[in-house]
Amino acid sequence: MIFSLFVGGMMAQPGDNQTTVDVQVRPRAEYRNGALFPRDRGELPARFIANRARLSLGYERSQLEMRFSAQHVGVWGQDPQIDRNGRFILNEAWAKLRFGHGLFAKLGRQPLSYDDERILGALDWNMAGRYHDALKLGYESRRDLLHLILAFNQNDERVIGGTYYHPGAQPYKSMQTLWYAHSDEHFRVSALAMNLGLEGGTADRAETRYQQTFGVNLGVRPDRALDLSGAFYYQMGRTAADVSISAWMAALRANIHATEGLSFQLGSDYLSGDKRESTRFEAFNPLYGTHHKFYGAMDYFYASPFANGLNPGLWDNYAGLNVAVTPSLSLGATGHYFSTTSNLQSATGQRSKGLGTEVDLQLSWKLMKDVNLMAGYSFMSGTETMDYVKGGDHTRWQDWAWLSVNIQTRVFQAIW
Repeated sequence: MIFSLFVGGMMAQPGDNQTTVDVQVRPRAEYRNGALFPRDRGELPARFIANRARLSLGYERSQLEMRFSAQHVGVWGQDPQIDRNGRFILNEAWAKLRFGHGLFAKLGRQPLSYDDERILGALDWNMAGRYHDALKLGYESRRDLLHLILAFNQNDERVIGGTYYHPGAQPYKSMQTLWYAHSDEHFRVSALAMNLGLEGGTADRAETRYQQTFGVNLGVRPDRALDLSGAFYYQMGRTAADVSISAWMAALRANIHATEGLSFQLGSDYLSGDKRESTRFEAFNPLYGTHHKFYGAMDYFYASPFANGLNPGLWDNYAGLNVAVTPSLSLGATGHYFSTTSNLQSATGQRSKGLGTEVDLQLSWKLMKDVNLMAGYSFMSGTETMDYVKGGDHTRWQDWAWLSVNIQTRVFQAIW
């Protein structure tokens, strides 16, 4: 493969070709005593070391860019010492063609990361990441970006049998997304329109139901000390089970840079929830975003499902601070208060909407060039309502700790 990239570049002008090889090793040790789901009485905490090993090859010249990336993701001890069936998969394989005047086409397996990754994100926190098989057509200038993303998924190369796609490796059968962004020194705005085709039929008769998501993302930076951002999204269409959808979410955030090494964050995220008495589905789905970045680091919400078939929505009010102790060492702390956005009934009446408080602490330390150490500790103080919507026992101590080393470097670069 490397040889073919070199040979393919010989037709370009001398000095116009670049080949790169990047490697990454990222182990992460975790202590889970209530992460993802609250721990129930009598349940023991989990401990493990997960790892990502990734090798990436890139080639670029004026009108062509290609990237191939393969990775092994697993837990220490998962693979035998003598292993003839290694799990090494191709997580990225795409080519980007540039046609001049800012026009391009990018096709293949690729990450989709847009805006603050609330709806479409690369999910780098997850050891595997998130990738789509898609065609991206676009125009890009210094201040304006316009992308059209098209995807159509099938399980295999069929001879007959229609286009039934269930269960599918991807969560959707088809996708069409249009995204536009404009930015200048003090202002940025983007708009997204997405149409998802969800398989809702049977193997004998495929019936695709369509769900639409529309939204805007705004950012204002009046001066160097203040950065304000907000987002609003609305969902409509039909679920895979053919239920009408009407759901929305809104988010506001302020970043305040008090000094060179001290900043504060204040924000609120509101995601509508489903009402069991309603004939419509009213719970907003943040789809394929990087959920770990929002809604608390313990991943109770949207990164993991609710219990009892519930979709109660979420209201997350949070405040945090970051301190740069040295140029290579920073500390952060964020507190969240969570509640549902839909009413929940119990045998004795209406339940409280309050879910509890989570505190997330994080350390980031650049040990040397290409080597970063990160660590975190989080705990959740939940309520009886948390037990109902997520399971577990709120009277038990719920916490989570992790330690990660990210070694990522470019081991080869050639320009000719």
